[in-house]
Amino acid sequence: MSTSEQSGWAGPLDGLRVIDLTRVLAGPFCTQSLGDLGAEILKIEPPGLGDETRHFPPFVAGESHYFLGINRNKKSLVIDLQQPAGADILRRLVGTADILVENYRPGVMDRLGLGYDKLAALNPRLIYCAISGFGLTGPLRDKPSFDIVTQALSGALSINGERGHLPVKLGIPLGDMVGGVFGPMAILAALHERSQTGHGRLIDISLYDGLIGMLGYFAQLAFITGEDPGPMGSSHPNIVPYGSFPASDGSIIIAVLSERFWGRLCEALERPELAADPRFLTPTLRRDHRDDLDRLISEVTETRTVAEWEQRLAEADVPYAPVLGVSAALSHPHAVAREMVVEADHPAIGPMRVVGRPIKFPGSPQRPVTAPPTFGQHTAAVLREELGYSDTDIASLRETGVIDRTK
Repeated sequence: MSTSEQSGWAGPLDGLRVIDLTRVLAGPFCTQSLGDLGAEILKIEPPGLGDETRHFPPFVAGESHYFLGINRNKKSLVIDLQQPAGADILRRLVGTADILVENYRPGVMDRLGLGYDKLAALNPRLIYCAISGFGLTGPLRDKPSFDIVTQALSGALSINGERGHLPVKLGIPLGDMVGGVFGPMAILAALHERSQTGHGRLIDISLYDGLIGMLGYFAQLAFITGEDPGPMGSSHPNIVPYGSFPASDGSIIIAVLSERFWGRLCEALERPELAADPRFLTPTLRRDHRDDLDRLISEVTETRTVAEWEQRLAEADVPYAPVLGVSAALSHPHAVAREMVVEADHPAIGPMRVVGRPIKFPGSPQRPVTAPPTFGQHTAAVLREELGYSDTDIASLRETGVIDRTK
C-alpha cells in the first residue's frame, strides 16, 4: 500500500475486518459500502473465473466496467473453498474477522460446511450477513433471482413506465442494490448489539423484502384504495404539476411538491391567471384536471430553452432540474464539489476515475479511495501477513490449485 493510501483517517469502521464472499451486484454493493466506511474488505473469489462480473464487457486493460463499478476499497483473494485447505484458510480468516457477507443461494454455505452455525462456533463475535433474492425462509427461498425478477415480484416494476403503456424495469438495478442499502444498516445495528452483548448474530437480507419495503406510499395507496397504482412516467400519482415538460431544446423537470410553489410556478410561466383558475385551486383539483394543466404548462415551456427555464425557475425558487445524462451528471459542478468523482490508481489501468464515497464526515478527511483489485491481487500478502503462512506454504497452495488458480 502506498504512503498516500496509508495517510488520513480510514473511516468510522477502521479496524473491522469483513470477509466478502459475494459476487455480481447485491453483495458487492453491500461490502463496498462497508469499505467506504473504513472496514477492511477481504473479497474471496473462486478460482478460475472469480466474480462473474469480471467477464462482463466492455473492458479496459482487461478489467470489466461492471466489476470496477462496485468493488472499490477491497482486497482480492482467490481461494478454492471446496478444497479442505481452502476451507481451512477461510476458517482461520473468520477467527480474525468481525463480519462475513455472502450472497449465495440459501444452503450453499451449509453444504460447504461453512454456514453460520459452524463459523459462529469458531468466532462467537462474528456477524454473518446472508443476502439472497428471497431470504432464508418462505416458499420462494430456493428460487433464483436477479434484479428484474425482484422488481417484478415486489410490485416495483408495475409502477414504472409511461402512463398507458406496459411497465418497464427501473434503469438503476434497485432490485439488487437494495441489498447494499439494508445490508450495511443491519450489520451496523448488529455491531451496536455486539458492543453490549459480546455476541454476533445471523442476518437474513432478502432483496424481495427490501424492494417491498421501498414501495412506501405506493403500498399504502393500495391498502387504502384497494386499487393498484399504475405507471405514471415522470409524473406523480397525486401531485400535479410534477414531471417532465418539453423545452425548445430538450425537457425540464418541474416538481410542485407543496402549495407554496404553485403560485411561484404560475409567475415564472408568466401565466398568473392559472393560480386563480377554478380547475386548479387545490392539489386535488389539479390532480383531477391533470391532463388540462400539463397541456397548458407544456404550451408555455416549449417556447424557451432548458437553460432559460433553469434561470427562471431558480429565480422563482421552484423545484426543477434539467434531465442530465450520466456523463453530464458526473461532471456537474456539484458532483465535483462533493467529491463524487475521484481518481484512484489501478495496477493494470493506471489512474482511473471512480465514484466517490456517498457518506461524508465533515472535519475528518478519509484516506483516498483505492481502486477495485485485480484478480487475486492480495492473496499472498494476506496469507503471509495476517495468517503467518510461509512463502513455501503459499507456493505449495498455488501448486495444488487452492489459491490464485486462474483456469
